[in-house]
Amino acid sequence: MYEKIMNFVRQKPEAYAPCTSKFWDDPHISKQMLKAHLEPEIDSASRKHSFIKKSAEWIAELKEPGESKLLDLGCGPGLYTDLFDASGFTVTGIDISQRSIEYAKSQAALKRKRIEYRCQNYLEIDYLEAFDVVTLIYCDYGVLCPADRERLLKKIMRALKPGGLFILDGFTEKFWQDVPVKQEISYHESGFWSPDAYVCLSRNAHYSETKNTLEQSIIITADECRCFNIWNQIFTKTSMNQELIGAGFDTITFFDDVCGKPLSEDSKTICAVAGKAQAFKR
Repeated sequence: MYEKIMNFVRQKPEAYAPCTSKFWDDPHISKQMLKAHLEPEIDSASRKHSFIKKSAEWIAELKEPGESKLLDLGCGPGLYTDLFDASGFTVTGIDISQRSIEYAKSQAALKRKRIEYRCQNYLEIDYLEAFDVVTLIYCDYGVLCPADRERLLKKIMRALKPGGLFILDGFTEKFWQDVPVKQEISYHESGFWSPDAYVCLSRNAHYSETKNTLEQSIIITADECRCFNIWNQIFTKTSMNQELIGAGFDTITFFDDVCGKPLSEDSKTICAVAGKAQAFKR
């Protein structure tokens, strides 16, 4: 185990190096994540619930819900999908976390809502002109490496109907200050990462050449050592526009956030509303 720890700490990993263990479906961590999602006043696993409500209302204004079908990628426990359904969209939510999807399904059943939920990696979706709106919210897009972003955009283009909208957001350079370069060590009798006692070696790093941030947690218990890497891509209007245009989107409008705040140079996020004008070319 000592050699394993040494290998983790010795040098910065390459950009988008994966975690060594499951994150979303770890029995303990996924329970902590769900708890964080449901905290209404904290920007954590989800944004503050007041922001989510405002965001869902703005998105409903972009596309008349009516008979519109909406696909929410990375839907988590259904905080957005519940509001989209209430606005009149026919909603499908996809998330890789079994615990979050089970919670979302239970809430939909309790409220007698006809929201379709699927536990799936959204990189594996395979729809053809099925949705009027696709959302990927809370900067999930930048968690993906460039190759996976390209792959996902192609699938989203294929999934959208002509005239459909793709709504996403990402972090800007203003976000860098929220991930200060540091290395810390802490001991916990139990906590977010494990129900048992553990040591956490945490490290934040900036990757100037690729415009990435890394939040790394190396978790050492009496029995094992695991490494969790949380990556984010830093976007500019130009870089996000290039990726969307490259995937075939025609009309792209930018905002500061997914509540429709006008674009400025002061926001830690950037939101794009990308339109698909043409039918998917088979």
